[in-house]
Amino acid sequence: MSSTGPADSAGISAEDFEGGARRAGRLAAFVCIFWSLFQLWVASDFPFYLSAVSGLKLVFNNQEARQIHLAFGLGLALSLYPAVRSVHPLLDRIVGWGFAAIGVAACLYLFIFKLDIANRAGLPNSYDLFFSIAGMLCVMVAVYRALGLPLLVVATIFIIYVMFGHLDIFPDAMRWKGASLNKASWHFWMQTEGVFGVALGVSASMIFLFVLFGALLESAGAGNYFIKLSFAALGHLRGGPAKAAVVASGLSGIYSGSSIANVVTTGTFTIPLMKKTGLSAEKAGAIEVASSTNGQLTPPVMGAAAFLIAEFTGISYYDLIRHAALPALVSYVALFYIVHIEVTKLGLTGLPRQTPTQSLLRRVAGFLVGFAGLAVIAVIFHLLVSLVGDHAPALSPPLVVVLLLAIYLPLVWLAARRPDLGEGLSAEEMKMLPRVGDVAVTGYHFVLPILVLLWCVLVTRLSPGLSAYWACLAMMFVLVTQHPLKALFRGQTVTRQDWRDGWRDLLRGLENGARNMISIAIATAIAGIIIGTVSLTGAHQFIGSFVEAVSGGNLVIMLLLVAVMSLVLGMGLPTTANYIVADGTGDCHGRGAERADRAACGGASVCLLFWHSGR
Repeated sequence: MSSTGPADSAGISAEDFEGGARRAGRLAAFVCIFWSLFQLWVASDFPFYLSAVSGLKLVFNNQEARQIHLAFGLGLALSLYPAVRSVHPLLDRIVGWGFAAIGVAACLYLFIFKLDIANRAGLPNSYDLFFSIAGMLCVMVAVYRALGLPLLVVATIFIIYVMFGHLDIFPDAMRWKGASLNKASWHFWMQTEGVFGVALGVSASMIFLFVLFGALLESAGAGNYFIKLSFAALGHLRGGPAKAAVVASGLSGIYSGSSIANVVTTGTFTIPLMKKTGLSAEKAGAIEVASSTNGQLTPPVMGAAAFLIAEFTGISYYDLIRHAALPALVSYVALFYIVHIEVTKLGLTGLPRQTPTQSLLRRVAGFLVGFAGLAVIAVIFHLLVSLVGDHAPALSPPLVVVLLLAIYLPLVWLAARRPDLGEGLSAEEMKMLPRVGDVAVTGYHFVLPILVLLWCVLVTRLSPGLSAYWACLAMMFVLVTQHPLKALFRGQTVTRQDWRDGWRDLLRGLENGARNMISIAIATAIAGIIIGTVSLTGAHQFIGSFVEAVSGGNLVIMLLLVAVMSLVLGMGLPTTANYIVADGTGDCHGRGAERADRAACGGASVCLLFWHSGR
């Protein structure tokens, strides 16, 4: 007897329903890839040159980029995330696509009719009012589907305060004159003070490229490389898998900046291994979650809130990295020590490994020599680029490409001398851990794009978005060429399959980067409502005065109050939205324009992120 599914009751065969789902999946993958390519297009200089040559308008300004960015995010969130209460698979899909079409239309309406909207600034017509309300509703539905109820409740409270802040239900200190529907809809949707404000601008210009960089690295195999490297180095210690999970999550945090992606990448492998060595499921999950969540603090690619901190406080991303380095190091040292205490109490042992042939002193000396060699190469690289840039600036880009190739090709040659790493630890590796050197040599070329990112941010002091753009280009080159080059260096014939594998990995990275950005784009959009409420009503003055009065003007007490509030909000809000709410409470970015004040405020913001990340 053939089985019947939910689609059969509506007169649709299960085969037709599954075929429709596959077609929808392919369409979503295409949209994700196109979103990633659009963000790379916006970040590059190529559109400016092409526009000058062709005479076409191929350059998008910041406001237009935000509108198209949210159109992609809303369309994907409303069509991919499941309904809260499922009625029927086909009906749920139709409703989701309907919401997605309305949300995309509301965003593109601003892009298509931008000149007409600018001419009637502050005086919305019926179309403006309809698309503003429809867009706001779609954002709230997307938040409910992608991020849950708590953030929706917070945003709803702020909207109620905007509309009904003049009523007696609010204290006198909080009461304001209120806003009409026309004024509120225009403020929140039709200009850059609400949904399309600073938070969404940071998401479109910086966060997306960093998330895409992490997805490309993961697609190339860097995640598996860092996991196996951690286990090879630490798996033999007491409770080695748990300690390796901490280090692997920290290494993954270097390029991912997402606690969810970190858990998915490392947790699927480390949690079962921790359970096999004697840890309970609850403790294994707790260790992985704590380690992955703190990955948001690990420079250079930190959580989305880090970019908002840099934008709101006015400090450079370089200074933010310096502020975040110490909390990240302290958090992982503390986690490692806590894990050591726990596994010692349980009497756990590590995995067997081959007896090292070198003494500890020789291994430490080898590490120091390697580090010194890397420093010498970096100095020579910097001197050559600076010398050529001073005398012949036009030759600097070709020189950088040649130098990077001169480093990349030997690293791939070293990797080709070893077999490619398999997913996780094999049965043989569980019985005997591989040598650290054997694992390390297979992925040195993965570190090169990370060094490109660090070089752009720390040495050349490029903007975060442009730095991530060049790092993404370097990573895309690695993805496409690593398989053919390994085959060539191994003396094998380079086949079409080798090139197909590279392009397949590249497309998968582009798709995953966009998928990882959906929830962030929605979170920054709804956060714009909170920011817009503060700018429209002046609520930050009351909240800031209240916190200052309670703290008695003491900065340390003020930080503790904000930290406690962020911990409470962290029970239901994601990091990005939590920072938006707490930043409005702390009123950091309005305290002055002097550099010392901005640096102090930036440090407070990093402390806030640190407190929330430990939730």
